[in-house]
Amino acid sequence: MSLLSGGFGMARWGFGWALLLLLLLLLALWRPGAACPELCTCTGARISCVDAKHSIMAFPMLQSEAEMENITDIYIANQSSFKSINEKDLDSYRNLRNLTVTNTRLAYISRQAFQSNPKLQYLNLKENILSNLSWRTFRHLNISYLLLAGNPLQCICENVWLKQWRGEEAEDLLCVEEGGKRTALSTLTLPNCVLPTVTLKPTKVTMQKGLNVTLMCNTSGTPTPTLNWTTCKLNSKNEHEHSGQMSELRLVNVSSLDNGCKITCRSENMVGEAEASVDLDILFPPVISKLMDAVSDHHWCIPFSMSGNPEPKLSWLLNGKPVEEGPFIRTMIHDYSEGEYHGCLHLDSPTHINNGKYTLLASNKYGEDRKAVFAHFMHEPWNESVTDPLYYDDTPIGQTEDKVAVYLVVGIAAVTFTGFILMLVILKFGRNSKFGIKGFVLFHNVPVEIVAR
Repeated sequence: MSLLSGGFGMARWGFGWALLLLLLLLLALWRPGAACPELCTCTGARISCVDAKHSIMAFPMLQSEAEMENITDIYIANQSSFKSINEKDLDSYRNLRNLTVTNTRLAYISRQAFQSNPKLQYLNLKENILSNLSWRTFRHLNISYLLLAGNPLQCICENVWLKQWRGEEAEDLLCVEEGGKRTALSTLTLPNCVLPTVTLKPTKVTMQKGLNVTLMCNTSGTPTPTLNWTTCKLNSKNEHEHSGQMSELRLVNVSSLDNGCKITCRSENMVGEAEASVDLDILFPPVISKLMDAVSDHHWCIPFSMSGNPEPKLSWLLNGKPVEEGPFIRTMIHDYSEGEYHGCLHLDSPTHINNGKYTLLASNKYGEDRKAVFAHFMHEPWNESVTDPLYYDDTPIGQTEDKVAVYLVVGIAAVTFTGFILMLVILKFGRNSKFGIKGFVLFHNVPVEIVAR
């Protein structure tokens, strides 16, 4: 028996060692960030490529787009073969917030390089060989830090926009002139290099629907700026003409659907951009687009949607007579969206007297509109034939329970009082009985002696 148990012990010992060796082999083959590119390291949401002996040539790519979307921080340094940031390089890093590319051979950044990185806030490009950088590369970003020290930026018009940059090192940036002299970019003045200006007339557009209006935009700057218009999706017929540094936008038969539309004239050249905007204030009579059946929530509500400019005045009729609003009946606007006001006629605990035809009247100085809907909240108390459970019961639940309790107490009291009267009658008339009956009766489980003669 001892020999057999010893054999089992040796077998368990051998199996344990075999399992340990297998685990060690798996650990040797596995390393953190197995999906990380060979020349980089990956930790959490960060990719770091800093091995100076084995340089990367382009941005590291992970095994899947989902993994790249999780990356918020990329750090690249001391990479002698890294030379450019191209249009598609960062497309999959949509949540990138911090990017450092320093001490590399970076010389070119595409104008569309960061189109897929709207969350980018920190950009460190120190100690590279960038000679120029367009403001268009960063126009859609909200960058808090842009670090460029240590780059041989040229003293050219394309870099003048950096004078307006309010980063922490903007005043310390240097640029290289033709002879190799370095000059503070903040004091650089170049001929034929002027930031655009733009003017838009009229500066305010307030007009009735159906009329026409022409917007005129003028610009100046060197090199000659380009002009373009950006607007919301216009419902009005529109056409524009360009002539030199002036452009016209003409709106014909202006639609009320364009009320509140923002129209922008933008001017730009290599130095930067400027813009001017105006909001359309289109005046038109009210239009009630929706008036729906009453719905029950915490209160009853008759929902409606309507538009108009200026904002229409609202009133209600019930069966043709004006509704006096107060604490229990009132009009409320809950929201304004897509050019419409959305609201309710709120009714607090309505009864049968609130049943009927409700007419919404909307009016302003340019006209009025009306719509009607029938609402039925509760049947008349005297109409006992109506038993539809969908009708509104205006008795609160707590009051209903109280009524049931009162009826129950009154019923018990009535039965008790009737029993007491019967006992008195039996006792009174029993004394005059000639039969001499004697015995006991139970009254509420209490024996009562009855004697009759």
